[in-house]
Amino acid sequence: MDQKPASAVIESAHAAALAALPLDDTTDFEDADRGFIAALDPCVVTAADGRVVWDNDVYGFLTGDAPTSVHPSLWRQSQLCAKQGLYEVVEGIYQVRGLDLSNITFIEGDTGIIVIDPLISTETAAAALALYRAHRGDRPVVAVIYTHSHVDHFGGVLGVTSQAEVDAGTVAIIAPEHFTDHAVQENVYAGTAMARRAAYMYGAVLERGPQGQVGCGLGQVGSTGEVALIVPTVDVKTTGETHTVDGVEIEFQMAPGTEAPAEMHFYFPKFRALCMAENATHNLHNLLTLRGALVRDPHGWSGYLTEAIDAFCDRADVVFASHHWPTWGRENIVEFLSLQRDLYAYLHDQTLRQLNQGFTGIEIAETFQMPPALEKAWHTHGYYGSVSHNVKAVYQRYMGWFDGNPGRLWAHPPEAIGPRYVEAMGGLDRVVEIAQHAADDGDLRWAATLLDHAIFTDQEHADARALYADVLEQLAYGAENAVWRNFFFSGATELREGNFGTPTQTASPTMMAQLTPDQMFDALAISVDGPRSWDLDIALDITFTDLDANYRLALRNGVLVHRKVAADPATATATLTVATKVRLLQLVSGDLTSPGVEIGGDAAALQQLVNALDKPDPGFNIITP
Repeated sequence: MDQKPASAVIESAHAAALAALPLDDTTDFEDADRGFIAALDPCVVTAADGRVVWDNDVYGFLTGDAPTSVHPSLWRQSQLCAKQGLYEVVEGIYQVRGLDLSNITFIEGDTGIIVIDPLISTETAAAALALYRAHRGDRPVVAVIYTHSHVDHFGGVLGVTSQAEVDAGTVAIIAPEHFTDHAVQENVYAGTAMARRAAYMYGAVLERGPQGQVGCGLGQVGSTGEVALIVPTVDVKTTGETHTVDGVEIEFQMAPGTEAPAEMHFYFPKFRALCMAENATHNLHNLLTLRGALVRDPHGWSGYLTEAIDAFCDRADVVFASHHWPTWGRENIVEFLSLQRDLYAYLHDQTLRQLNQGFTGIEIAETFQMPPALEKAWHTHGYYGSVSHNVKAVYQRYMGWFDGNPGRLWAHPPEAIGPRYVEAMGGLDRVVEIAQHAADDGDLRWAATLLDHAIFTDQEHADARALYADVLEQLAYGAENAVWRNFFFSGATELREGNFGTPTQTASPTMMAQLTPDQMFDALAISVDGPRSWDLDIALDITFTDLDANYRLALRNGVLVHRKVAADPATATATLTVATKVRLLQLVSGDLTSPGVEIGGDAAALQQLVNALDKPDPGFNIITP
């Protein structure tokens, strides 16, 4: 890839940042190293077929001072996140960090271990467990706790236990109420689009290095091994609820609708240790992640942090989370959690204050300033979330996409508006010329806007494409936020080399198998090609023999409606008896001869339904039309 060095504008901005940053505060490095026992050497994890699913050694370049191609604050954060190995949090609690995007934690009980958040992949979770056992003994897993419903906190569960052990009752799976619903919905309903955009966000295909991907702020990157899900056997429902597992008492605090729709914190009295899941980490988190998600509630988020401070801090000697490194000492814990609380509360309250003065989301984001105390603390910096896109998320949560200006109510989409702008400015070559002047003057944002219009007018225009890639590259060099950096670099990469698709998929067979019938039918409904099925009038009865349940599907006017009813072949176009939910998934994928499926009535009706389903595109264009 034809990369350029950092421009003078970026070098100057980094020099100013260096002068303003509290680089003499090295507490995070001391805390990140505290309790170190051993590293995985080499820190490379492979799948059974030899494919590398995790390589932390590739980040060995993160030493010394920041190069001009990386924001110095992000360089520091990436150095911290790249530290890997087994660490003692307190005696009896151990974490493996740096073996995936998230942390895995082991709590030692009377006879075995409780595993908290088994990473993304089977392979990385197994490697982390092996590293723990190599230094702490071959203790059996007696329980797994999922702190919340994102894949980096449950996907590697088969690396630490098995469905057979859970079915036998030897291993409990503990999670917040509604965990499974939210886990599968996120990865199935909009899973294809989220995964494609996640490729930009995490920079999974980008070259690692000072002129490429240096991490994502929350960690380095996600592993790419087997993703699985074992359904919880214990649902935690109320704050104050306690469970004793293998002699270890756990006191829970519910925190739904915060960083994840289903999330919880918990406290271990025996260890005087508090786990904050992903609601208090060493960066500003996302209120609306750039890969896409439901907008999170910063008001509720800050409220649960206040509740945690009041409930646990007088009893805690350490706080740890599902990412980054712990914080020790009551005074430090209170300060850390209080600043994290103030971070989300301030974003919420001040955005609403300005919103009610008539400012739009983009206007508020442009002028928004954090208080000095929050600017000073390293753990409030926007390495993963950013003030800019979080302010816009708060605006969206309350006001939606429309800013109230009627001139923007019915704007043309990019492929229509681009050519109009280009024509108004005097043609493509003139637009590129103006963009080049903007880039030379350091106005990279304006240059990117101009070139966006140029590409959506003619995506093959060589000069526009080359300059746009160069501009995005400079924006990447200048970003303190890791996922902004990755987005900019990903766009530049696709402009130069073509569409790289979606390198990872989280909708695995075990994930899909956990869909309830209602969720499965919802997933079918959002796959119906409406215009292609306007004239269809189909009624299907589907009976799941393993669930002893019958559902009526009706496709009319391009809408697939389902309801649970008693079977009535007389009113159904076709009837299906399906041995398991998995068989239905095979059926709708086109395998009409799948064993375990019996079709009665008009079999052509079933084929019509299958033909009406659209397949998602994991390689849709983002940077080009």
